[in-house]
Amino acid sequence: MSAYGAIVRSSTHVESGPLATTFWDIGRVATEESATLRPSVTVHHLTVSTARSFDGLIDYLGAVMGKEVDDGMTYPQETLSPDAFESYFFSGDVFLAIFSSGGVGGPEGTETNLTLEEARQQRTWEECVAGYYYVKPNYPGRSSHICNGGFVVPPIHRGKGSGSALAKSYVHYAPKLGYRASVFNLVYTNNAASVKLWEGLNFKKAGLIPKAGRLRRKDGNGEEYVDAWVFYRSFVNEEVEQS
Repeated sequence: MSAYGAIVRSSTHVESGPLATTFWDIGRVATEESATLRPSVTVHHLTVSTARSFDGLIDYLGAVMGKEVDDGMTYPQETLSPDAFESYFFSGDVFLAIFSSGGVGGPEGTETNLTLEEARQQRTWEECVAGYYYVKPNYPGRSSHICNGGFVVPPIHRGKGSGSALAKSYVHYAPKLGYRASVFNLVYTNNAASVKLWEGLNFKKAGLIPKAGRLRRKDGNGEEYVDAWVFYRSFVNEEVEQS
């Protein structure tokens, strides 16, 4: 529930079934590899019903995010129960990144018919989930064409380039869902990696909210108030948007 009440999807939201699965690069690759197979993830479009069909998936995703919330350094929530996770995260569209065993030779965003079960290759969720995120309206009604995203990378897989792959796929998928722009309300200024990532994808700093988050200190010694950036990016050509 937001300050506006329950927010439903935009009237322009695309309801044509799951969007196509795509490949995205992760990590750094040697020059000779870049022309052949590169380390990658496949990104799969999920709904709560499809996620429930995979044994243990929602439980795993909820446990990882619950720990992230408990750590108190990235999300504003103080607690997130399993039931609350499902209603919060799956109230919008969800995209799940799976480590690819074969890599990809084509450009990023290449579509594939690979199913989630095929991409998983009998691995545990802990082994194969590179990260995940939701896409949902940031505002209701007449402003519901502007979306928001929430991202999670399991701690055991951080530093492998998964965050960058998730962010690039978000910019790919959000317009396909019918959204015209994106806003991130709270990118805490001490999260240097996220700030650099969104700036690199042409998101603009729309404003600074002083002392927006009461976050736990990284050294574990108490809490501190941290500023937050508001980031914005349009998905529509500026000339079209102004017409």
